[in-house]
Amino acid sequence: MEKTAESGLQQATLQITGMTCSACAARIEKGLSRMEGVSRANVNLALEQATVGFDPAVAGLPQIEEKIRSLGYDTLKESADFDITGMTCAACSARIEKVLGRMPGIAAVNVNLALETAHVEYTPGNISTADIMEKVSSIGYKASLKQDRKETADQRGQEIIRKRNKWMISAVLSFPLLWAMAGHFAFTSWIPAPELLMNPWFQLALATPVQFIIGWQFYVSAYKALKNGSANMDVLVVLGTSAAYFYSLYLTIASLRMSGMSHTVDMYYETSAILITLILVGKWFEALAKGRSSDAIKSLMGLQAKTALVIRNGAEISISVEEVIPGDIVLVKPGTKIPVDGEVIEGLSSVDESMLTGESIPVEKKPGDTVIGATVNKNGMLKIKANKVGRDTALAQIIRVVEEAQGSKAPIQRIADVISGIFVPIVVAIAALTFVIWYVWGAPGQFADALEKAIAVLVIACPCALGLATPTSIMAGSGRAAEFGILFKGGEHLEAAQGIQTVVLDKTGTVTSGKPVLTDIITTTGIPAHGKVLAENRLLSITAAAEKLSEHPLADAIVAGAAGRSLELPVAEQFQAVPGRGISAVVDGMAVQVGTRRMMEESGAETGQWTPLMKQLEQEGKTAMLVSVDGGIAGIVAVADTIKETSKAAVAKLHEMGIEVVMITGDNKLTAEAIAKQAGIRSVLAEVLPEGKAAEIRRLQSRGNKVAMVGDGINDAPALATADTGMAIGTGTDVAMEAADITLMRGDLMSIPDAILMSRKTMANIKQNLFWALAYNTIGIPIAALGFLAPWLAGAAMAFSSVSVVLNALRLQRVKL
Repeated sequence: MEKTAESGLQQATLQITGMTCSACAARIEKGLSRMEGVSRANVNLALEQATVGFDPAVAGLPQIEEKIRSLGYDTLKESADFDITGMTCAACSARIEKVLGRMPGIAAVNVNLALETAHVEYTPGNISTADIMEKVSSIGYKASLKQDRKETADQRGQEIIRKRNKWMISAVLSFPLLWAMAGHFAFTSWIPAPELLMNPWFQLALATPVQFIIGWQFYVSAYKALKNGSANMDVLVVLGTSAAYFYSLYLTIASLRMSGMSHTVDMYYETSAILITLILVGKWFEALAKGRSSDAIKSLMGLQAKTALVIRNGAEISISVEEVIPGDIVLVKPGTKIPVDGEVIEGLSSVDESMLTGESIPVEKKPGDTVIGATVNKNGMLKIKANKVGRDTALAQIIRVVEEAQGSKAPIQRIADVISGIFVPIVVAIAALTFVIWYVWGAPGQFADALEKAIAVLVIACPCALGLATPTSIMAGSGRAAEFGILFKGGEHLEAAQGIQTVVLDKTGTVTSGKPVLTDIITTTGIPAHGKVLAENRLLSITAAAEKLSEHPLADAIVAGAAGRSLELPVAEQFQAVPGRGISAVVDGMAVQVGTRRMMEESGAETGQWTPLMKQLEQEGKTAMLVSVDGGIAGIVAVADTIKETSKAAVAKLHEMGIEVVMITGDNKLTAEAIAKQAGIRSVLAEVLPEGKAAEIRRLQSRGNKVAMVGDGINDAPALATADTGMAIGTGTDVAMEAADITLMRGDLMSIPDAILMSRKTMANIKQNLFWALAYNTIGIPIAALGFLAPWLAGAAMAFSSVSVVLNALRLQRVKL
């Protein structure tokens, strides 16, 4: 962003997407030039850039970008993640969001107090990451581009150690002051207090390093916050502890000058020192608890293989998994983890894919099959070609989705953000009013008493718990869901899932397995027929031999059925496929046809007696095919896409939760109703074309229901995007997963009620946190103002409130689904 020569005007360079020719560039130029406040616009097709001069008082960058979108194009946005240090409460994160959000070129900002990170979307060419970091620094915090997970974990570990050391040193210095304080109370008069501990100068010597060395961080943060026109938790801490410290210092000097008996004066050094110690203890506990909230990421990262055995230049070498490149040939020995996503080119084995699918039975792998990194090779040597490595592997993408979800902000957090923005000034005002009331209307001359009550108000009202209430629950909830194979793409989707009233299920690949299987073999035994009487296995072997030459999915099911019975197939010759009818071939010298009634009738076979049986099978949702041998009907083979084992239980559980279940499919009504009946689904939308699925979703939404769509195919993508919540079966296509808000990695319909239940539990947890954070301050501030709470007790309560919120959120990590 640049200032132009003309006073007040600015110039911005925007990256444009969607232009295809010079007419596009001319159209954008013309459209922008007509905008009020835009002095000039120059669009470069080759660079795909627009340089715009404008008056920000009339037309800002958001309006210019919106104009470009209205013309049918878009502006390129980039995003960056930053580690933020120096934040102490919700007021800090709100301040950073507000300041960055006002910068020209910033499209969106999300600061996460619990993770101490910021996600910023910006327009390249107008602002850089260096500008963003400089701006954060100018308001008293530090921003650095997000490092890799190991470096971040190491830094957080070091920070936890620093916090522990700080509070321990502070505790050593504060303990004698606490001991001295105990000597003032009647119920603790039995505790001997050495004369030295009662000496104000000795107390001053102990309290000063706590106040100005260990507690210097609070002064720095408070100064920077006030300098930039905001107030955070540290302002309250500094006001409270400084009041106690400097009033005690005044009494120390005054009493010495007046009477020389300085050791007899009651001091408040212990108030400031113990407050700082308790706050530091609370921050340490908070850091420990927040570290536990990222356990899900750690466990996912722990699944990754550390090394890979690759073949390079004809030799086998062991390298770090980060060094594997696409195209490398990787050897995977029995019992070891597969290091990357790839394709088997040699070897036979079974692979444990439970980490991805939840299925405990190992999957057989042969040349041509795909394998996923972090799955376990069980019993055979595999040679695979690496296709996806590093950040492109399935596991890396799962980790990335979980990280983004944990760092995102749920809409409910707006409540906490609004309150945090105005909280500290209100508390300072209440503390001031408390002091005035107690000083004027309390016991005459009780300045110290009034000050103590004002300090208690300042300290107990720190808004830490409020700022941690939502993000810690989002972190814990989304992380726990990931352990069950449920990936929420953001906090907003985690919140939205709780309100789902209708779940729409695609049939093929969602309710059903998506892979037809052989279900019935019916021979002519006991039925008079023109053809030969064949036993089941004989009929199946002849049929499978003929179908083996076909590429149709139904043919694959018949051949697989024969393989399942270990049948040896005879040789088929003269194969011919008849589109829409079936196939014909010569098997063991016999003329074999497999197909529809029409095909049989056209070849002269009598089908009348088979018609009722065919209809019965079709009513059961099966595809029935007649088999003729040498012109006579020999039997029927039926194939069906069977429902998944858990579909019926999942539908029943959704009904128990009060959620309507609808099945949508392009199949005929008879087949659809048969499958729905098996799954326990009462409502069916059949014969719906792919483009009509989104329209059906809108129709259901028009009734006022919150609708979730669950699908796995490319044709489901529009409906997934249209629904209030889109759920993609993770075993489906990448397009469906990209369009969805929630990915169910295990391909199991039980994940649908589990996702909704996890959303409900997380939102309940957030509401508990917000309630207690607000209730704590609502109750605590009046109690402190009325004089029923000593400052050190207020400090302990404040520290406990933050830790309790985080610990409550961590209960989500023990949820069982």
